[in-house]
Amino acid sequence: MLDEKILAVLRRSAEGHVSSEELCKLAGISRAAIWKHIEKLRQEGYEIEASPHLGYRLIAVPDRLIPSEVKWALNTKIIGKEILSYKKVDSTNDVAYKLAEKGMKEGCVIFAEEQERGKGRHGRNWLSPPHTGIYLSFILRPEIAPNEIARITLLAAVCVAKAIRGATGLSAMIKWPNDIIVNGRKICGILTEMKAEQDRVDFLIVGIGVNVGTNERSLPKGASSIRVELRRAGRTMTHPSRLEIARRILEEVERHYIRLNKSGFKAIMDDWKHLSSMPGSRIKVAMQTRSLEGIVHDIDENGALIVRLDSGILEAVSSGDIIMVR
Repeated sequence: MLDEKILAVLRRSAEGHVSSEELCKLAGISRAAIWKHIEKLRQEGYEIEASPHLGYRLIAVPDRLIPSEVKWALNTKIIGKEILSYKKVDSTNDVAYKLAEKGMKEGCVIFAEEQERGKGRHGRNWLSPPHTGIYLSFILRPEIAPNEIARITLLAAVCVAKAIRGATGLSAMIKWPNDIIVNGRKICGILTEMKAEQDRVDFLIVGIGVNVGTNERSLPKGASSIRVELRRAGRTMTHPSRLEIARRILEEVERHYIRLNKSGFKAIMDDWKHLSSMPGSRIKVAMQTRSLEGIVHDIDENGALIVRLDSGILEAVSSGDIIMVR
């Protein structure tokens, strides 16, 4: 696309400005056409300076999760090789699932600026106001059994926690199985869905929703956002970059997914234990048919939570809602 070609030239200019003549030559269009494209980019939020004698200079880019911006400086080969972006969808997981059914390759990422029916666990809704969060889903086709998909959820949690820590300095922690918390408040949820046969997975959809710039008054009880937590910490970064966090998430996912396929799940387990405050904590687990209470002992090789009951029995928990007792 010409817009992307013009942006690439402006980004790479060592002199800062790029003359109209150079842009015309590289794009193969007239000065009038270049001006129209520059105006279109400005309307999309790009800040581009025009000087009669020097040409054009890119000053700032919008914090929008569009393919050209996410891909810029993205260091991946699988995750994000194909990126699709929407202004509004029902759910990025639904879009990704339909694409996967049609044969979309592993690593395709779906972004949306807003979700009307964002999906959480157990059929709950995920609040997805426009332009304030990161709402993404990606397709994986791992060679694993259906009972091992919790590994991918924990892998994603490790990746998101590391990405947030790297981009903001906040001490993001993991709450099993799919929440990222900062100072005890939830800022991210992860939902993994699959299509599988009895003994193999056809594909997985991993959906990630991160509250980045959401205002405190717009958040449900017990939730927070990166912006709110930065303010509480007295940090000067009042407008965290969704683009930077999104890129870091994709890069971490690729790195850990390759690691999982090459070396197995143990390294992911070790990272999870390092990034979770749950081991040794007393919890209540509400499951569909019953509940239990005990001390978090470990996670097993398939990602299930191992809880030591008061009787001393160790029980593996594959799903349920967790309440931290202490």
